[in-house]
Amino acid sequence: MSKRLLKSGLIVSMMTFISRVLGLVRDVVVANLMGAGASADVFFFANKIPNFLRRLFAEGAFSQAFVPVLTEYESSGDKNRTRELIARVSGTLGGIVTIVTLLGVVGSGAVAALFGAGWFIDWLNDGPAAPKFELASLMLKITFPYLWFITFVALSGAVLNTLGKFAVSSFTPVFLNIMIISSALFIAPNLDQPEIGLAIGVFLGGLVQFLFQLPFLIKEGMLVRPKWGWHDPGVVKIRTLMIPALFGVSVSQINLLFDTFIASFLQTGSISWLYYSDRLLEFPLGLFGIAIATVILPALSRKHVDAHSEGFASTMDWGVRMVILLGLPAMLGLMVLAKPMMMVLFMRGEFTPADVQQASLSLLAYASGLLNFMLIKVLAPGYYSRQDTKTPVRYGIIAMVTNMVFNAILAYFYGYIGLAMATALSAFVNMALLYRGLHIAQVYQISKQTMGFVARLVIAGGVMVAAVLWQLEAMPVWLGWSLTERAMMLALLIGFGGLVYVVTAVALGMRMRHLKG
Repeated sequence: MSKRLLKSGLIVSMMTFISRVLGLVRDVVVANLMGAGASADVFFFANKIPNFLRRLFAEGAFSQAFVPVLTEYESSGDKNRTRELIARVSGTLGGIVTIVTLLGVVGSGAVAALFGAGWFIDWLNDGPAAPKFELASLMLKITFPYLWFITFVALSGAVLNTLGKFAVSSFTPVFLNIMIISSALFIAPNLDQPEIGLAIGVFLGGLVQFLFQLPFLIKEGMLVRPKWGWHDPGVVKIRTLMIPALFGVSVSQINLLFDTFIASFLQTGSISWLYYSDRLLEFPLGLFGIAIATVILPALSRKHVDAHSEGFASTMDWGVRMVILLGLPAMLGLMVLAKPMMMVLFMRGEFTPADVQQASLSLLAYASGLLNFMLIKVLAPGYYSRQDTKTPVRYGIIAMVTNMVFNAILAYFYGYIGLAMATALSAFVNMALLYRGLHIAQVYQISKQTMGFVARLVIAGGVMVAAVLWQLEAMPVWLGWSLTERAMMLALLIGFGGLVYVVTAVALGMRMRHLKG
């Protein structure tokens, strides 16, 4: 079991790594083009709204509800029945998303007013942020169709993942980054408003991702003609599971949107600083957390279908161990090296040393919650694979309310940094509730072997931090170096820290058997 999962996890991580690297290249290009000013704020805003809905209709709630049901159908061995389910699901989901996309394009002004209330109020009163609202309304018309494309991309990816073809869906996001980079280099410089070129890149990225997966569906015999099937038994089961999951799995996204809402009232640059921080956070989260969650959901679903309770718990335990093994050093590394990372990746063009200082503070706050974000990705499938979407909803509501309370308190004292702190704290609440629920239901309890494993990793992480801080030069020294010198030093510090972490963990008794179920 664990050997197959480890292989699948490595494939997904490898493909995701390529995508995340290109994602960082994309952000470097965008930072060089626009920095953290008003135009950057508006672009990130216009990109965030369809991406939030993507988590609802596509990758998040939909996949969590669709994969367990599809696994049931696929396990029956009746390929025609599986194809019919895919046809009914794609037709029903596609019809709904088409309507939502059209409403978003036509009503882009209303969407911009809802989530960018600070800009809208300034627009009503001829305030300084009025142009932001007008630009956001225009750019949403261009970026919103991305939702339509990416919904079908997620559907195709879920089908291919269930069939064990993890590499295709993991590689697909590469094309979004390629199209945004290409647009930033070749379209944006020729426009009076470069941010419009980036919005065009988002649209093209969705289109290319959609077209890329079609040949693989054809090869597997799963490209079907969509059919409306609201009352189809399979669709009914999926939407019953999906409706509560719409909220439960997207709590972090709702929190980020709420951050954006509040940030629209804060100083110019707040949205951009939070965005660049979040992008660095997303690198290890996607590379490790989401990758592990992607491969264990079908495995957990099969264990549930086959009534293998011991195998179910073993798979969960493996996921937790892998997340902590990889997530702990990533979290500590982001916190210790926040400023050097910001300087190396983004400090050029319109992105200034002042922006480095501001963005590194929000990264420090966000990074403190990385391990919890990753554990949520692994613990939540423990519910969805058993087709229990109601329990995570309750926990999601608690976590979201907690985030709102923390936002109101911490943003008042710490501004945009308080928003990042609140998001990290709410992630801990969500993670703790998810684990507690699995423990109470006697579905999963962290094993003694894993607890000992984690204790070793915590000590190794502490030694790693001390070693990196010992070698870390002060920021004025970094500012005096060239980009090449900064990049080399950052790479050496990351490599040194990783080596210290591994050597310490091995010296404390970590062995390959701990990576197996």
